[in-house]
Amino acid sequence: MTPIRRIQEESGIVGRDEELGLALAVLQTGRHLLFEGPVGVGKTTVALAVCHHLGRETVRVDGDDRYSESKLTGWFDPPLVLSKGYSEETFFPGPLVQAMMEGSVLFINELNRMPEGVQNVLLPSLDERLLVVPRIGTIRAADGFQVIATQNPVEYIATGHLSEALRDRFEHVALEYQDAPEEVRIVARETGSDGDDLLVWRAVAVARATRVHPKFKKGASVRAAIAMVAIAGQLVAAGMERDAALRRAAVAALTTRTELRDELGADFQSTLDEILQG
Repeated sequence: MTPIRRIQEESGIVGRDEELGLALAVLQTGRHLLFEGPVGVGKTTVALAVCHHLGRETVRVDGDDRYSESKLTGWFDPPLVLSKGYSEETFFPGPLVQAMMEGSVLFINELNRMPEGVQNVLLPSLDERLLVVPRIGTIRAADGFQVIATQNPVEYIATGHLSEALRDRFEHVALEYQDAPEEVRIVARETGSDGDDLLVWRAVAVARATRVHPKFKKGASVRAAIAMVAIAGQLVAAGMERDAALRRAAVAALTTRTELRDELGADFQSTLDEILQG
């Protein structure tokens, strides 16, 4: 069995042969890795699956615009400092320092949602494998330390550009939406449905249509199709007709996962009806 096939079986990943192979190659060289792609395409799943396959321990960070430099590197406990002063004993390592000391993989989800100052803290650890912590000194990364990060495209809300210096420290793997048959397999697996079920195919078709419809600024990922099938299945089991159940489920699943173009004055309900009737 090939390494890629083993990863797919271990983690339940459908397809992604090329992306898995490239990610595996990058990590085996000891380099740092950046996954980029829309929400819901499986960036985190692929990253953690490759780490698991390689037997690597991970320290996870979920990025947001309130994340601070001290939260990433570590902090001193004020009561302990009052009694014992500044020392390693009173210092609590953050995820970056923890991963460096352990020789683990630091996994940063949505790196480009972090403030620029926090992103810049990573540079010396990525480049020189060291970090200077005030009152502690220089921390040098143990063998095996690597950083894997994900980012959404910059057009998404609350995201920004990574600096050229930071991007230069990463190797890049792009994840795009998968083809319809693969998305059908994903939905069928996640919902316990038959891959030939018409409801599964229709839900996938609806989600995919939002990605290309001119009135949608942001379309839905396969997550929306999974939600549609799960919700519609419950409605059908309760006695609702299948088409009506799919429409109800589509409203519930797509309202929070899509965005219309304001300049077109589009109405969500009527636009969804266009797709369902198409």
